[in-house]
Amino acid sequence: MKILTIIVSYNFMPWIDKCLGSMIQSGYPTDILVLDNDSKDETVKTIRERYPQVRLIENHANLGFGKANNIGILLAIKEGYDAVLLLNEDAWLDTNTLERLAKVSLNHPEYGIISPIHLTGNGDKPEKGFATYTGIHEISGFPDTEIVQVPFIDAAIWMIRTDVLKKTGLFAPIFYHYGEDKDMANRMAYYHYKIGYVPSVFGYHDREFRPATRAHFIRSERVYHLSEYTNINYSFGKAFCMGILAIGKKTITSAIKGKWRNALIYTVMGFNLLSKSNEVAKARKISKNVELKNYEP
Repeated sequence: MKILTIIVSYNFMPWIDKCLGSMIQSGYPTDILVLDNDSKDETVKTIRERYPQVRLIENHANLGFGKANNIGILLAIKEGYDAVLLLNEDAWLDTNTLERLAKVSLNHPEYGIISPIHLTGNGDKPEKGFATYTGIHEISGFPDTEIVQVPFIDAAIWMIRTDVLKKTGLFAPIFYHYGEDKDMANRMAYYHYKIGYVPSVFGYHDREFRPATRAHFIRSERVYHLSEYTNINYSFGKAFCMGILAIGKKTITSAIKGKWRNALIYTVMGFNLLSKSNEVAKARKISKNVELKNYEP
């Protein structure tokens, strides 16, 4: 299996050696592509000088996570790769992980997205997001099976075969940053592909230092309802209810409880999402009638 590892970077320096080093030292061969979203630190210079084996594409603006990854995925499809490994800049793998993911992917073609267990950056416990979606909270007692199906895994470490991407489509351009992975997972379900993790291998996602803030919560609410509005597993009517009307319900509930600030935030959120209805309809159409040219920058 010929694999292209795709890393979208923005101010990559805190993790550059761990991330790139893990892939260069991988026990299974992979070509490495970094798509830099106009970093302001020494990322580009460092890759050029210290990692000449890494292919680098410089985007002269921050294209966001999905759009930048799409450039790499389209390149992988064009150049005949069998699969891509989408790896966050703040993530890295054990040396045996990629080989195991490749083997499991071949053994289980019904899985569209495959990932290892995600540990924290220091490796002392499962990463919080991974624990939330998988129910794995300790580094022990992992299932004794080749792969475990789950409804969702964060896109920090995703292996996807290119034949799957040709059917499901790439990241929806309507998502700039956050939510695009949930939308992709929704489309995996629509096209009857499973999502799973391999309990015998590990990756590391160094994001536990990020505090949970009100701004983070608001952003999470916004992208959640956008992903519900674009969910092609729903009829458009149900999607409208789950996206727009659900925000309206939260607005009313907040007002009844006297949480006027929350009510105002949800009101603005609802009108902003409603204003995207034409874009949402287009995104839903593209996701149901996949043509790769629709994802070209």
